[in-house]
This record gives sequence, C-alpha cells and structure tokens, in this order.
Amino acid sequence: MTKPALRPLRPHFSSGPCAKRPGWKPEVLSAAQLARSHRSKLGKAKLEQAIDCTRKLLGVPGDYKIGIVPASDTGAVEMALWSMLGPRGVDVLVWESFGQEWATDINKQLKLSNVRTLKTDYGELPDLAQVNPAHDVVFTWNGTTSGVRVPNGAWISDAREGLTICDATSAAFAQDLPWPKLDVVTFSWQKVLGGEAAHGMLILSPRAVARLESHKPAWPIPKIFRLTKDGKLIEGIFKGETINTPSMLCVEDYLDALKWAEQVGGLKALMARADENLHVIERWTKTGGWCDFLARDPKTRSNTSVCLKIIDPWFAAKDAEGRAAAAKKIADILEKEGVAFDIASYRDAPPGLRIWAGATVESDDMKALMPWLDWAWAQVKAT
Repeated sequence: MTKPALRPLRPHFSSGPCAKRPGWKPEVLSAAQLARSHRSKLGKAKLEQAIDCTRKLLGVPGDYKIGIVPASDTGAVEMALWSMLGPRGVDVLVWESFGQEWATDINKQLKLSNVRTLKTDYGELPDLAQVNPAHDVVFTWNGTTSGVRVPNGAWISDAREGLTICDATSAAFAQDLPWPKLDVVTFSWQKVLGGEAAHGMLILSPRAVARLESHKPAWPIPKIFRLTKDGKLIEGIFKGETINTPSMLCVEDYLDALKWAEQVGGLKALMARADENLHVIERWTKTGGWCDFLARDPKTRSNTSVCLKIIDPWFAAKDAEGRAAAAKKIADILEKEGVAFDIASYRDAPPGLRIWAGATVESDDMKALMPWLDWAWAQVKAT
C-alpha cells in the first residue's frame, strides 16, 4: 500500500494529556501570576475566574459548588469517595479500568460492607436498570479506556435517596451532562480542553453538601481530602482558596482553553466538534473492513476516547501475546512516522487502538489520519 501523502498537522491523538486547543502557543501563558502567592488578591482572582468560567461554559446550576482540588480527576474522585460514602449502600458500575479502580478502593480500602459491583466486559455497559436508587452510585460517565459512555441520564431516578458520584473526566465539555441527575461530578483540565496536569475539579450539588455536613466517616481523612471543618463545608475551597498550592501556569492555561471554548461557540460547539471527529472514524470503519468500535452499541460510543478493536481474521488467529504485539506495532509505526502519538489501547483494555477525538482535535487532522491507519495495518500484516 502506498504511503499517504497528507499528514495531520497536529499528530496529538493521546487520550491524556490531550491535544492543546488549535492555535495554542506558550505566549498565552504570559499573564500567569508567577512568583506570587495563590492566596494574593491577584492569585485568588485567577482561581475564582477559572471557577466562574467553568460554571458558565458547562451550565452548572448556581446552587452547585465548584472547587479546584489536588491530584487531577483521581484526587477529586477519591475526595468524594472517602468523604461521602458510608451512610447507605453503594452500587459501583464497572465497564473499564477507572471504574474498576473506584470499585477496588470502595471494597478493599474503605472496606464498606453493603456494596454491589455491577460489572461487565469492555465494550458493554452494565444493566443500568439494576441500579438501586436507595444506594449511592459511583460510575464513569464516559469510559476513557473502553470508549463506552452512558447514553443519557434517564436511568438515574429523580426520586433517588442516594448520591450519584460521577467521574466525568473524558465527558465534560464534550457530552451533555444532566446536572439535576448528578450530585458529584469530577474532571481534570488535561482531558477535553487539553489543559495541563495535576488539577482536578469537584462539583457538588446541594444534596452532596448536605451529605458532607451530616456524615462523619468512620476512618481518618487526610488534610488533602478534607472538605469540612467542625461539620460545615469549607466554603473557601469553592471560592478559589485551594487546599494546597496550585500551579498558576496551569491555571492560566486552563483560562486560555475556556476562553477559546467560548470563542468557538461554547458547549454546543465543543460537542459538535467532538461528534464530527467521531463521525470521521465511523465513516472510515465502514470502508476499511479490518477495524471496528470496541463499543458494541452505537448509542454508547464515546465521542472523545474512541477505542477500536481489530476484527481481521489474521489478527484473530494470533494468540493473546501476538495480538497485543500487532496492535502495539501499529501505534509504534505511526509514532515513528510522526502522524499519531500515543494511540495504543490502554494497558488493561483489549489490544487495539485508542484515538482521542475531543474538541481540541481538528476534523481535518482526523481525516488525514485515517489513510495512515490503513497503511500502518498493511505494514503489520506484511511482516
């Protein structure tokens, strides 16, 4: 097969950290408040601006709290689990690796007794109708390592007694989150908006705040996780007074991404950009014949972390080690050519490819990538 002539202008298809927004340059960070305390008026103003712009762009209700917390999305999820779980049963939904991590923490670290783990294989969703509205439920909205997302929030009861704790790190800014259905939402800057690492966002509904103020966990809470003091929410966390020292360079970068998002048309435009990238891949899978979506139901296909499986009989005939090596070789070939970086499937997922299709990826780059996938596959089969 002839090597394609057209290359993606930006080969950044990693699922985290993800592509910077189009046109990004280091100069956009020149307004960062460096060598100043994040607790100074200027520093705090930047943090408050990040919170306010997040609320506006995502349409977060005015009575929900938004805080900037340590340790990326993982830190935000762990804060919620360690601070809120315990008063009632818990349902954990597992269909990819991060859901499995939360299930492990709940069962083996917090050691809660009344826990149901509703688990299924990569490519599918658990039976959402089995979720008990009397329980707290912990789940990923978009399975970053499986490419499977929940299609909507209809399965979440409006009369629920428990809290919904939603890891939305690869869904926020690309998928429609039904805020009245969600009590805790977490994400990180380095996913859909292509920000820098280490900072998480924690969004709390009034119901979640009530749980924090009424429930005292049976285990010690490290300072880095503490959201209350003397039984009351620490309001400052949700007004820019971070628990630990944030990077003001990262804050400035996030503000730049939020500004760009508004300039291109806001949340609807971001969702449309991700959808178009997904459609490019959908059209390609119908013509190539060797690759398909890991998500079995088209309604559950992610429009950000697109996970693909290889369906060619040549590939299927190999043993597990051979399949893993062949899939990785596709990614290695494309990285060597400089046309796609970091597109191997996640280490715990079935061997295949994972291509970031979020809003910061240009559809022309996605279109340019598709022939290269065919070319790389031809090279692998020929060896």
